[in-house]
Amino acid sequence: MPGRILGFDFPSPLLRPVPEKKRSASSVRSDSSRNDSMDHLRRPHFGKSHSHDKKDKDAKRESSLGRQATKNIKLDMVVESPPVLFLDSPQHSSGSLFSGRMQLIVTASSPAAIKSFTLAFKATTTTKRPVVDHCKDCSSKSQDIKEWNFLGDNAELSHGTHDFPFSYLIPGHLPTTTHGYIASIDYKLVARAETVNGEVAEYTRPVVINRAIRPGNDKNSVRIFPPTNLTLNVTLPSVIHPIGDFPVYARMSGITTKKEDTQIRWRLRKLTWRIEEQEKFVSPACHKHMGKVGGEGRGIQHEHTRDIGSDDLKSGWKTDFSDGQLEGEFTASIDSGLKPQCDVDSPSGLKISHVMVLELVIAEEWAPNKKPNQATPTGAARVLRTQFNINVTERSGMGIAWEDEQPPLYEDIPASPPGYRIEIDNYDGSELNEDVDQLHLS
Repeated sequence: MPGRILGFDFPSPLLRPVPEKKRSASSVRSDSSRNDSMDHLRRPHFGKSHSHDKKDKDAKRESSLGRQATKNIKLDMVVESPPVLFLDSPQHSSGSLFSGRMQLIVTASSPAAIKSFTLAFKATTTTKRPVVDHCKDCSSKSQDIKEWNFLGDNAELSHGTHDFPFSYLIPGHLPTTTHGYIASIDYKLVARAETVNGEVAEYTRPVVINRAIRPGNDKNSVRIFPPTNLTLNVTLPSVIHPIGDFPVYARMSGITTKKEDTQIRWRLRKLTWRIEEQEKFVSPACHKHMGKVGGEGRGIQHEHTRDIGSDDLKSGWKTDFSDGQLEGEFTASIDSGLKPQCDVDSPSGLKISHVMVLELVIAEEWAPNKKPNQATPTGAARVLRTQFNINVTERSGMGIAWEDEQPPLYEDIPASPPGYRIEIDNYDGSELNEDVDQLHLS
């Protein structure tokens, strides 16, 4: 287009295309050298496949193979009995019934030949302090309590679900399921089925066993603290539960000693209670490391004590210096957040017990007999400490053992079977043997 400068029009210059020059070898070398000089600025993994891409491909390949190799048999279990609960102590418990149905599911359309189908009830004792670290045989030991053999000899099962009922009276002397600080006791049912083609299906179900001791009369305990005349009477429940509180009644006598003109008495300043959980376990050694403990049947004993409940009381009791006694009642409980364990005494070496510790801080006072309210502290003080064994157990519920349970009753069915006639009538018909001669064996 024409341009206009200072009022004068000028023709626009013609724009001619610039001919393309041929790139020489030197220019190509310069470009390649420039690219080489910029390679150090690139990311090291730029343009390369990452490791997680390869993992995704491997996972997809495995999933596709898993879909192709579908299992022909599966195992499942249906428990028909209530939770396992032992009533009373191990010496007097009748055990608990456990029943259910083991299910073998054949998913293939064609029948499956079963080589073996077994079920085992196992008890496992595990310790966190073995004789030798990282040794599985020293850390854990299993024992088969009961076994069932459902199938064998290449039995064929058609497509569908096949039930195999089982039941077992679990002995009442067994230790309960326990997860302590040092050791633990667990129970489980382990099922295993194998086909003639070598396919194996397994199933594991944990079984929790609890013990409940039915409550009885309260326990009365007496403690004497020489050289003083103080006597402490404490009343505790016979059983204590991990969840819930319980009352404690305490009475102290002999707190006043009277003379001709004066009297010396003890005043309770503070009462502290706590519940201790004491755990002991003997870690056994396997056959390989038996020499480290001195031979077979020996082990290393471990102990652990922890507080599962405590409180300080500075009031709540009545003091009568004229009779020389004080009494009070307070409520104690176990902290369920600390996961307390019930009492257990296992033949495998695990023992868990509980004690209640009482600490009483008393101060000595002096007062005239004519003015007993004008007491003067003497500066002497004592700490009285005592402990009581307590039994921590689960709640018993209705407290009915399995052999004492009554079968169900219905409205239209009497409690006893129907009666039948016991009279015998005389037979007045024809003789019974007159047609016997006509019978012949062919």
